[in-house]
Amino acid sequence: MGEVGLLAVFAAVIRRDLLLAMRRKSDVLTTLFFFVIVVSLFPLGIGPEMGLLRKIAPGVLWVAALLATMLSLPRLFAADHADGTLEQMALSAVPLGVLVAGKIVAHWLLSGLPLALLAPVLGLQFDLPADALGVLVLALLAGTPVLSLVGAVGAGLTLGVRGGGVLVSLLVLPLYVPVLIFGAGAVESHAVGLGAGAHLSLLAAFLALTAFFAPWATTVALRIALE
Repeated sequence: MGEVGLLAVFAAVIRRDLLLAMRRKSDVLTTLFFFVIVVSLFPLGIGPEMGLLRKIAPGVLWVAALLATMLSLPRLFAADHADGTLEQMALSAVPLGVLVAGKIVAHWLLSGLPLALLAPVLGLQFDLPADALGVLVLALLAGTPVLSLVGAVGAGLTLGVRGGGVLVSLLVLPLYVPVLIFGAGAVESHAVGLGAGAHLSLLAAFLALTAFFAPWATTVALRIALE
């Protein structure tokens, strides 16, 4: 199968997962509502201390985005595994890595991208200036795909295991820490005048590294789970 054919299959997998998600809107909305509620609780609990709110805003938004992404990970392969679609994918002539990559991209479009677009609105609760909100969005756009890519490996390793939701959290949470540090650090460095370029570059490097290795590692994990 040529490159054009693989790209067509890749796009078809993304389109299929997006259409299935639109039929189960509650799954997508649960992640967004969780993100909104967690972020909004902090200004209500801390009170109108604008200096403190501006200081904690990057960490709060990033932790909420991380937890919201983890909330959706157990569903990444579960439905396809339950109805036998995953076995058919593994037996098809198309490399399983291409199909897995399409599912990861669809997961990010349904979870990571909405969080990144919603973050500036929630950031207003913390009195973040417009330039800091812009850096926050850039950091989330670079970092949330890493969360989906790394999370897919954990979801593959725990597929079909009892209590898989808890296990995947234990597996991926330590790997999320560098993304959390540099993502929140980008906004904080920009706020103190040091610039966010270094942090954003590191997030881009993490993205390139995980985009190369994560689909392969997820494929291996899924084949082990299917045996």
